Amino acid sequence: MFSHEPIEWPDEVEVLIDRLERESSKRALNREERALMDVYETVPVLEGEDGLHGFWQSGVDHQRVINSFELIGATMMVDPLNASRWCETRPEDRYDYSETEEEYLSTIEEDLFSGMDELLDLVLAFIEEELG
Repeated sequence: MFSHEPIEWPDEVEVLIDRLERESSKRALNREERALMDVYETVPVLEGEDGLHGFWQSGVDHQRVINSFELIGATMMVDPLNASRWCETRPEDRYDYSETEEEYLSTIEEDLFSGMDELLDLVLAFIEEELG
C-alpha cells in the first residue's frame, strides 16, 4: 500500500529497548525512556496495512505517543499524527472510508512516511544525547 521502506532498528536500539523492557517491570521508566519505547512500539503500527487508521484504532495513549515523537525531535511526525486525529472516530475498518476520506488520509500518510525517513537518525541522536 505504501512505498515506505520499513525501519530496521540497529542492534544498539534493539539492545536498549530489550533492557528497558526488562527494567520496566522493576521500575517506572523516566520520560525519555518512555518516549523511546513509545516511538519504537508505534512505528510498526504506523507501517502496518492500516497506517494512521490503525494507530488511531489502537489502544495506545495517543497524546502520549504524539508527545513522545515530539520529545525525541521527530516534529515532522507530529503534524501528520495530529492531522489524522479524525480517524479515531471513524469506523473500525479503514475500507469503510469514503473516497474523499481515503484520499485525504493517503495524503497525510505520504507526509508521515517522508518524516519517517529521518526518524532513525533522530532516535540515534536522542539516545546519544538523552540516554547515553
